[in-house]
Amino acid sequence: MQDPNEDTEWNDILRKKGILPPKEVPKDDEEEELALQQQSVVKTYESMTLEELEENEDEFGEDDEAAIEMYRQKRLAEWKANQIKNVFGELGEISGQDYVKEVNKAGDGIWVVLHLYKQGIPLCTLINQHLSTLARKFPQTKFLKSISTTCIPNYPDRNLPTIFVYFEGEMKAQFIGPLVFGGMNLKVEELEWRLSESGAVKTDLEENPKKQIEDKLMSSIRCSLPTRQDGDSEDEDY
Repeated sequence: MQDPNEDTEWNDILRKKGILPPKEVPKDDEEEELALQQQSVVKTYESMTLEELEENEDEFGEDDEAAIEMYRQKRLAEWKANQIKNVFGELGEISGQDYVKEVNKAGDGIWVVLHLYKQGIPLCTLINQHLSTLARKFPQTKFLKSISTTCIPNYPDRNLPTIFVYFEGEMKAQFIGPLVFGGMNLKVEELEWRLSESGAVKTDLEENPKKQIEDKLMSSIRCSLPTRQDGDSEDEDY
């Protein structure tokens, strides 16, 4: 008698016609196939981002909920670790040797504010103080300072202070020389606004503080001007 589980062309025809039952799969093969399916599902979870898990959660059954939650927590932990890694919070000092690593290769999504300065220049000292304050306020931005000639040989003192703004290694803005900063009257809020315009920080200031000062100055000038009398107009006619 012919074995119905035997792999023959005739048996395959009989199975297709429903005369023979489907071929029995050995238990070991069944377990191996199930393991492969589970491995494939797990791999799908592992390859997903937090956003993808959220978008596709309706496609998974109840049995998958535990696995989905496990990998969601894993992705969340990775995201938090990445956020902590990218928190700076202070004004760092670099040399020319550190320039490529700390500025050009700062990393994905990283803004870098670099101040070129020299000791003994009061405005440079003031800007370093302001940048230290801003570094604490905006810890996601990397704030750096470097003595100008250690970073760029023969960099002229007349260009100091200089601030370069980089994003993902590409220069986005530059502020060169004392006139750009408005001298020793520069306020930390004014510098914050300048940096926010370049994209380096996300300020909560609603308008340029410099404009407020200018408006107050113009208002005080107008108030101090003598008012014209009618007699003055008559005198001017002669």
